[in-house]
Amino acid sequence: MDTTFTTNWYDTNYSYLLAAAEQVNYSLALHVAQIENQPPATKPESSLAALKDAMLAPPALEQLCNIFQLSKFERDILLLCVARELMPNFKSLCIKAQGDEKLTLPTFSLVRNIFSTFNWSALTPQAPLQYWQLVQVQEGDTLMESTLKIDQRIFYYLLGEPSLDPQLTGILQPIPLGVAGNNSLPASHQRIAEQLAKIWMQPTDVNTSSLIQLCGADNTALRQIAIAASAFVEYNLGVISAKHLTSDSTKLQAIIRRIEREVILNNCIILLDCFNVFPGDTVFIQTISHLTENSRIPLVITSRERLPLTQETYLTFDVPKLTTNEQLAIWQDALGASLVELNPSVETLVSQFHLSQEGIYTAVSTAKGIINTNPVSPGDTNKEATILWDSCRIQARPQLDDLASRINTNATWDDLVLPDQQQQLLREMIVHVQHRLTVYEKWGFANKSDRGLGIAALFSGISGTGKTMSAEVIANELRLDLYRIDLSAVVSKYIGETEKNLRRIFDAAEAGGAVLLFDEADALFSKRTEVKDSHDRNANLETNYLLQRLEAYQGLAILTTNLRNSIDSAFMRRIRFVVEFEFPTPEIREQIWQQIFPKDTPTLQLDYAKLARLNVPGGNIRSIAMNAAFLAAAAAEPVQMKHLLSATISEGRKTGLSLGNHTKGWV
Repeated sequence: MDTTFTTNWYDTNYSYLLAAAEQVNYSLALHVAQIENQPPATKPESSLAALKDAMLAPPALEQLCNIFQLSKFERDILLLCVARELMPNFKSLCIKAQGDEKLTLPTFSLVRNIFSTFNWSALTPQAPLQYWQLVQVQEGDTLMESTLKIDQRIFYYLLGEPSLDPQLTGILQPIPLGVAGNNSLPASHQRIAEQLAKIWMQPTDVNTSSLIQLCGADNTALRQIAIAASAFVEYNLGVISAKHLTSDSTKLQAIIRRIEREVILNNCIILLDCFNVFPGDTVFIQTISHLTENSRIPLVITSRERLPLTQETYLTFDVPKLTTNEQLAIWQDALGASLVELNPSVETLVSQFHLSQEGIYTAVSTAKGIINTNPVSPGDTNKEATILWDSCRIQARPQLDDLASRINTNATWDDLVLPDQQQQLLREMIVHVQHRLTVYEKWGFANKSDRGLGIAALFSGISGTGKTMSAEVIANELRLDLYRIDLSAVVSKYIGETEKNLRRIFDAAEAGGAVLLFDEADALFSKRTEVKDSHDRNANLETNYLLQRLEAYQGLAILTTNLRNSIDSAFMRRIRFVVEFEFPTPEIREQIWQQIFPKDTPTLQLDYAKLARLNVPGGNIRSIAMNAAFLAAAAAEPVQMKHLLSATISEGRKTGLSLGNHTKGWV
C-alpha cells in the first residue's frame, strides 16, 4: 500500500486499523481453509510498520493497547471484534468456522482455535478486556460458547472518532480542553485554579488524594475555576450532575466503571456538580461517598457547603465571593469606554447586586442590546444607568417560583398613609440599603465582621394596617423585585426539608436583586420550645438554621406579623428595624379615604369626615372602596355615599364587623 501521500493522522489511523484487522481476518480465513481442507489464501502483505512511521502520533490501536496493558492475545481478540465491523467477508467466515449459521459473532471457542497465544487468564472478568468492557461478552451455555462484540465507545476510539459512551449520555457532559471562555478569572479565583493545577501536576504516588471539594455560593464560578485549572494541566473536563447518580449500588458501580474508562480514554478530570445537594440529604451523601470511595477517578466536587463525605482524605477549597474591587474591575472591563460616563452608577450597582463574572458580562451585553435597539439621547447617562440597573435586576432575579411569588410593586409614597414616625423608619431602611457600599466597604465595617450586614425589618400590626403595601413602596423605591415567601411551601413535615427550602430562598436571593417578604412570619420565626420529643428538636433545628441564615444574609428581608410577642427573642436581636403598624386614627383614616380612589374614578359628594368614623383599617377601606366602585359602575353612576354604605354593609357581614352608629348620616 502506497503511504507516501498520507499526512493526515485520521486517515492513516483508519488505514492502520484496517490493516491490523486484515491480519486477524486472515487467521480466521486460514482456520476455515483447514476445516474445509482447502489451500490457504495468500497472506496479505503487512503495511503496519510503514503506516505507523508515517504518523506524527501513535495509532489509536497502539495507544489503547498501551493504556490498558493488553497482551498480544488480548490485542488479537480486540482486532477480531473489529474485523467483524470492517471486513465484508467476516460473517461468512465466522459461520463456516463455527458451523452455525446463527453464529456471526466470534466465541471464546473460536478464539482458542485460531490464536496460538490463547491464555485462559485473559478471559476472566478481572482481565482488561472484560474489566474495562473493551468487548461485550454475551454469555452462552458454557464459557466457550459466549460471544464477543466490540464495545461501541471503544470502536469509535479506535477509528479516531470523538464520541461519548452511549451509556453515559445524559450523565456525563464533556467540556473539551480550551473551552474556558475569553474572560480571565478574578484574582482570588485564579489563585485557587493555580493551586488545583499544582495538585494535579504532582506524581500520583505523591498526591494524597484525587478528591477535591470546591465550595461557594456561585456555581458558575466554581465551574470556571475547575475549567481553568484543567486547561492549565491540559486535561479535558467532564461534568456530572449529582441528580443523575443512582442510589442502587450495583448500577452505580457499573456507571463508575464507565466513567473511569472515559477518564482514561479522554484524558479528563470529572467535575461532580453537587450544588443543589443539601448536606443533610443522607441518601445523596451516601451515593456520593460510594462514588468517591470506590473509584480511581480524579474528582472535583462543587457544592454550596462542605459535604460530610466518608472518605478520610480530601482537599477542600472555600471559594470566596467576588470582592468589591474585583467586581468593579470586571465592570470596568465589561463596560469599556462607557465606564467613564457611568462611573457613579457602577458603584451603586456593586453595592446592590452581587453578580458573578458571567452575570456582569451578560447584564452589560443585555443593556447594550437594549440601548442599540432603542437609542437614548446622547449623553443621557441617567437613562443608560436605568437600563443597566434593570439588566442587573433581571440577572439577579432569583428562581423561586415554587417557594415564593413575585409581587408587582406599583405602590408609591403617595399611596401610603402612615404616621410620620413610621414613614421615617421606612425611609431609613432605604438609606441603609442605598449606602451599604460606603459604610461596609469604604468605611470598613465589613472588615470587622461579615455577620450582621444584612438588613432585616419586622413589621408588626393587625391585618390591613399597611405592612405589605409598605414593603411594596420600599421595593419600588429601590427598583428591586419583591418576593412574598409562601410559608406553606417552605415548611415541611419531613426532616431537613424546611432547612433545604430556606437555603434555596436565601441562596437564590444572595445576588441582591430581591427584597424578601416573610408574610405572617410568626409561623416560621416563632419561639423555640423545650425539647420533649423529636418534633420539638427538629423544630428548634429549623429555627437555629433560620437564625444563622438571616444573620448571614446581606440583602433586605422584611418580616410581617400580627403576633409580635410570638417571635423568638433571638430573631429580635438580629432585626435592625421594628415598625409598629398601629390601628389608624380617624385623622389617618380620613387621609386614606381621600387617597383610596384612583384619579380616573368618578366620585360625587363623598363626605370623608363621615367615612373616617368607620372604625376599620386601611385594608378594609380599600375593599369597601373597590366594591362600591363596582356597584356604581353597574348603575352607570359616580361613586356616591349610597354605594359606599352598601359596600360597607357587605364588608361587615363578611368580616363580622359591627357597624353601630359609624354609618349614621351617610345617606
